[in-house]
Amino acid sequence: MSATLISTEPATGAFLWEGPVSDVEAQVARARAAWPRWAAQPIAVRVETLRRFANAVRRDEEKLADLIARETGKPLWDARGEVEAVINKVEISIAAYSERTGQKRLDAAMGARQALRHKPHGLMAVLGPYNFPAHLPNGHIVPALLAGNAILFKPSEKTPAVGEMLVRLYHEAGVPQDIVRLIVGGPKEGKALTAHTDVNGILFTGSAATGIAINRQFASDPGKILALEMGGNNPIIVWDTVDIASAAALVVQSAFMSSGQRCTAASRLIVRDSMADMVIAEVKKIADRLIIDHPHADPTPYMGPLIDNQAADGLTESFLILMSNGGRPIKHMVRPVKDRPFVTPAMIDVTAMTERPDIELFGPLLQIIRVPDFAAAITEANNTRYGLSASLIGGSPDQYNQFWANIRAGIVNWNRPTNGASSKAPFGGVGISGNHRPSAYYAADYCAYPVVSSEIEQPRASIGVGMRDIDVSAMGD
Repeated sequence: MSATLISTEPATGAFLWEGPVSDVEAQVARARAAWPRWAAQPIAVRVETLRRFANAVRRDEEKLADLIARETGKPLWDARGEVEAVINKVEISIAAYSERTGQKRLDAAMGARQALRHKPHGLMAVLGPYNFPAHLPNGHIVPALLAGNAILFKPSEKTPAVGEMLVRLYHEAGVPQDIVRLIVGGPKEGKALTAHTDVNGILFTGSAATGIAINRQFASDPGKILALEMGGNNPIIVWDTVDIASAAALVVQSAFMSSGQRCTAASRLIVRDSMADMVIAEVKKIADRLIIDHPHADPTPYMGPLIDNQAADGLTESFLILMSNGGRPIKHMVRPVKDRPFVTPAMIDVTAMTERPDIELFGPLLQIIRVPDFAAAITEANNTRYGLSASLIGGSPDQYNQFWANIRAGIVNWNRPTNGASSKAPFGGVGISGNHRPSAYYAADYCAYPVVSSEIEQPRASIGVGMRDIDVSAMGD
């Protein structure tokens, strides 16, 4: 009897979904056998198929949003925003494919022409996260399908129901069933998938530890494409602004949206010491008003639960560790619902800590650091191995230019939150946030590889140097 995977609603603990764990070997074989037919389709066929997928998602928009909200715990308004991103990804990917991987022809010597085309890699494994279980894997799958790849999609073991619905919508739109295969399972199935010799590429979104392990696994195999998005320890600097209320709202949006379960969430507020008390007080005032409840609650919540009790236990423990090592609590983290993974947003001043942990605290836990000058603010912001997102709130144009030039991050914003990046731009980071293969608009770059050809209709060649003269006397009549 095969093993099964069960998914429950984090907000209520109610049973949501159950399905058999996949046979990775069999799924790889099916997709590998089907891939050549999909790759041979004209690009127009793949484009129209994916446009039908966007229409299928639009038709079932509320069903998908409801399922995302129930399986992740995020508020329904947040889940609806995720579904909208899934729909919009199709047209964005079509434009990116044309711009970044379209065919080009150039003149060459002797009447020949240079042709630039792109080929799909083959069989791509997409490993999705639980925080955006539809949008983030879809951000890999759509451009990979457009390029002519086949897909093995393993959703997080914490959100398999959303993964199953997403795959069903691809199939209903006309993507052949063997071209997108669902892999249900946990770490064991993920490792089997990434290690399989017939898998040509790994497109991963998740923790730095797992991404680094995958990168190490393929260190001696440069033939496999590897795109890693591994989160962040993101700074938001507040500097010399008279609009404290707006600055605080941007901090709250950066740190606590989606219960802080965004890879671009701000984990560190760096603030000028002369204005720190005003900023901290305003941020706390807003955070105290945030409604935390189940996804469909009335009044509408700003935050839902974390994904599970293990995540909530780990985050509350992290808060206690920071406090016991010199952190000064501003707003305590509380578990308001017994046995459920709800946590209140927390704030802690860690300025006095001699060593601050450089880890991704995936939840609504904001560390505050006071600094005396702008150079110290940038130094503190760069005090991390990560480098995904960073924002400056306030400051002058010259200071923003200094911030932009010196900050190590793939997303650098001014008077905007650290999260909410546009799919029309590249999305990725430096350090251990990624491996220099940004996704979103630039996903086209790693879903196909360039092939350059020099072409002419008739052979034409001669060798004009380095040849002996012909010995005419040795030639017969």
